Amino acid sequence: MTIARHFIPSLAGRRRAAAALMSMLGAAVFCGSATAQEPWPSRPITIVVPYPAGGSNDVFARAVGRRLSEALGQPVVIDNKPGASGTLGTGIVAKAAADGYTLAAVSSSFVTNAAVQPRLPFDPVKSFAPVAMMAQGPFVVAVRADLPARTPAELVALAKQRPGKLNYASSGPGSTNQFATELLKGSAGIFITHIPYRGMAPATTDLMGGNVDVLIASGPSLQAALRSGKARAIGITSAKPSAIAPELAPMAQAVPGYSFSIWWGLLAPAGTPPAVVQRLNAEINKIVEGPEMKSFLQREGAEPAGLTAAQFTAQIQREIPYWQKVAKDAGISTE
Repeated sequence: MTIARHFIPSLAGRRRAAAALMSMLGAAVFCGSATAQEPWPSRPITIVVPYPAGGSNDVFARAVGRRLSEALGQPVVIDNKPGASGTLGTGIVAKAAADGYTLAAVSSSFVTNAAVQPRLPFDPVKSFAPVAMMAQGPFVVAVRADLPARTPAELVALAKQRPGKLNYASSGPGSTNQFATELLKGSAGIFITHIPYRGMAPATTDLMGGNVDVLIASGPSLQAALRSGKARAIGITSAKPSAIAPELAPMAQAVPGYSFSIWWGLLAPAGTPPAVVQRLNAEINKIVEGPEMKSFLQREGAEPAGLTAAQFTAQIQREIPYWQKVAKDAGISTE
């Protein structure tokens, strides 16, 4: 077969073509590098709150988000995506681009959910890059107003005198309320019957109505009940006295070793650039340590945590197997 000569490029022509191709590739690499090095942040940041507006996750996310916007010079948008006990919105963030522009506002329920829900739409450890813990704080131990127990020791003694006769409320099966109370039961060697509700509002209402003996929950969620005089706070779940509620004794005084703390934090998708995570962590820690924010957190029953991203990551990794064991020992289930 004969090939026409003019279809065969000369050596010089091949060299010119190769040079042109290398030039084009170089330009493409340069453009990609320039895009990758685009200063962060250059556009709005979204914080997905996997619960309805008005809850503690939402309140803390908005307070931090407003100040973060001022610090970074970009809008911070709060996007409420409730559903499936918080896993719907959290799952959206797990699948988002790992560029630092989408974060999830989660709380301790992130790890307790992981302990009782084996079929989550994400891996609680591998799908995220923990950014910063916004706040942490103890729960308050409240009892109905006429319960003959005014201290942690008196509550434990009463429960031992009446095994199975006292009850406690939670906001639902597998909730942090249930984990906190079941941990107390196991640590103190007492038996109190669990009454799960669909949310905190009905649980608090029945506490005030005298239908529930004990409710362990965050201070803000109990404020109305305590102010009404129809419920009484007798202790907190921290291991030591807390500036958040200095008038309340730690349950650990009656139950050595008992401690429960709830936290609120921000997660980014796995693979988010470490420099972006560190910048966010530094800015958020600076925000929550400010006097105005500290005062706000204390009113909400919390305080700054001040953890690095690495420390926050390590805490999540420790807590998941810990709560899995608590759930197994106590028979906690969402079903």
